[in-house]
Amino acid sequence: MNHWLRNIIILALMLAASGLALSLTPSRKIADQAPTLDLETIIPRTFGDWREEVQSSFQIVDPQTKEMIEKIYTQTLSRTYINQNGYRIMLSIAYGADQGEGMTVHTPDVCYPAQGFTLHDRQKGTLTIPTGTIPVNRVLTSLGQRSEPVTYWTTMGDQVVDGGFNKKLVAVRYGLSGKIPDGMLIRVSSIDNESGRAYEFQDQFSAQMVGAVAPEHRQRLTGNLKPD
Repeated sequence: MNHWLRNIIILALMLAASGLALSLTPSRKIADQAPTLDLETIIPRTFGDWREEVQSSFQIVDPQTKEMIEKIYTQTLSRTYINQNGYRIMLSIAYGADQGEGMTVHTPDVCYPAQGFTLHDRQKGTLTIPTGTIPVNRVLTSLGQRSEPVTYWTTMGDQVVDGGFNKKLVAVRYGLSGKIPDGMLIRVSSIDNESGRAYEFQDQFSAQMVGAVAPEHRQRLTGNLKPD
């Protein structure tokens, strides 16, 4: 094979590889194809046993992380709810329209220690709703005398992702189809020294909240669930 022909073949292979890489680079955001999302509107202020407590002394987001949150997420929602017995639940939802390479939701396992909290326990759980079950994570945290059990789950596109490996599989599936998934972190917590009681209230709150969201938006919070 002469030198000229060898260079032509090498050039052709390089162009083919470049074209393949380009074709596999996600370029279409699924958020652009879905109904417009407005967290303030779709999450009711009153549902089930709960109503929003407008004047609340409980702090959900540390102001020092506000700049980072606004950079990562497209929308955030932070509210405190209270039931008729005076039990309070803090709700925080963060939505990112681009969960592609280098952009990802920050879970409480990362955010809470960054705010000075200590993590004492992590465990898996399930949240039961009429249409199926959602895999959730539970984290017991504290800051000084403040004990804050946390329940959270994350979505990527149309799936609830549970753990790094599962998340990577979903990301690869979207990437191969040329799509950039959106993502959401739903977190509920309460100031409570009894973690078992806190998780029960958090499950009740979460199930009632999801049930109160309009059907056309509910899947954004739960992903595609398999019925029990």
